[in-house]
Amino acid sequence: MGSAGRTPPVHLVTQARKPMSEDIAYRQRRYLIMMGIRAVCFVVAVIMFINHLGWLAAIPAVGAIFIPYVAVVFANGGREPTNVRGFMEYHSNAPARRVPDQRRDEEHPGRPGES
Repeated sequence: MGSAGRTPPVHLVTQARKPMSEDIAYRQRRYLIMMGIRAVCFVVAVIMFINHLGWLAAIPAVGAIFIPYVAVVFANGGREPTNVRGFMEYHSNAPARRVPDQRRDEEHPGRPGES
C-alpha cells in the first residue's frame, strides 16, 4: 500500500501516440481519396475536350497532372507530429480550498449576516 497523502502521478492517455497501423490506414485513405479526385479530374477534362471547350479543359487536366505529386508527398510524409515530451501528468484545475480569514471572524463574532 502507498503512503497516506501521496498519490501516484496520473498520466493522460490522450498524450499517447496513435498505433502505427492506424497511422498507415489514415495515410492510405487520404491517398486513395486524392487519387479518386484525380480520376474524376481526368474524366472531366476528356469530356470537356471532346465537347470542344478548349482551354476550359485545361483546368481539370492540370489538377489530374499535379494531384498525384501532392498525394505521394502526403502519403510518404511520415507520422503526424506528436507530443515530444512524453506523458504529461494530470493536474487538476479545481480551485484551491478556501481557508476562512481568522481576522474577520475575530472582528465580527457570530453568524454571517447578523447585525
